Amino acid sequence: MDTKELLKKVRKIEIKTRRLSDHIFGGEYHSTFKGRGMTFSEVRQYQFGDDVRSIDWNVTARYNEPYVKVFEEERELTMMLMVDVSGSELFGTSNQFKKEIITEISATLAFSALQNNDKVGLILFSDKVELYIPPKKGKSHVLRIIRELLEFHPKSSETNLAEALKFLTNVMKKKAIVFVLSDFIADNYENTLRIVGNKHDVTGIRVYDQREEAIPNLGMVQMQDAETGEIQLVNTQSKQVRLAYGQHYKDKVAYFTNSFNKSGCGVINCRADESYVKKLLGYFKRRG
Repeated sequence: MDTKELLKKVRKIEIKTRRLSDHIFGGEYHSTFKGRGMTFSEVRQYQFGDDVRSIDWNVTARYNEPYVKVFEEERELTMMLMVDVSGSELFGTSNQFKKEIITEISATLAFSALQNNDKVGLILFSDKVELYIPPKKGKSHVLRIIRELLEFHPKSSETNLAEALKFLTNVMKKKAIVFVLSDFIADNYENTLRIVGNKHDVTGIRVYDQREEAIPNLGMVQMQDAETGEIQLVNTQSKQVRLAYGQHYKDKVAYFTNSFNKSGCGVINCRADESYVKKLLGYFKRRG
């Protein structure tokens, strides 16, 4: 992708997702994710109706009239986007690949954080951490994140979510809002997720395609594993084969749901041909 084409794509995503974050998600994001607590703002004269417990007795004694301490919510938060860039994300039978939908959702979340003056960081992972962008504020930083989501070419096509979660634990010492965006065709991450969930506010956003749920009867079909590259001839006429595939898929989804629920983390399921806007908004409203 040349620079001109890349900038055009970044601009297109910015226009679409920024409008969503400004008009739909901004207020919902603010009310859903709270600050770290209350921080001292100023001292002012006591007014009728003020809580007497907030009186600053030192200042009151100095000026011989009551003064109260004013506190504000400490709003500054850090959002971390953890995005799966393994081979299985380059799949789609509707209008978009899973990767493209994940990019749009990530951009929408990033602009929502920007609107609230929060920091945003990015971790791109396959079976290892491919790229880490430390959290920062500002529009230019968010646009850099979008560029990486569009342009980045991973070295590996396989997935290891546990490794990415361990990396997050090492680099993020303070509590963060963490969104993990993947199809979650992965194993053995529940224990690591529980540790991360105890420290951070974690939500798993599972993006999947309707054709992944079941194999249609198409006869003998040559199929390739997007992550390992293995090619196999599959008899889709066989009911047993179709049932085995369907069960395997259900097991992966159940592992994702159970792992996140047990770890106290949020779950959003987004099918590629459905509106992710409704899914995100519904999640924010339920939590808020």
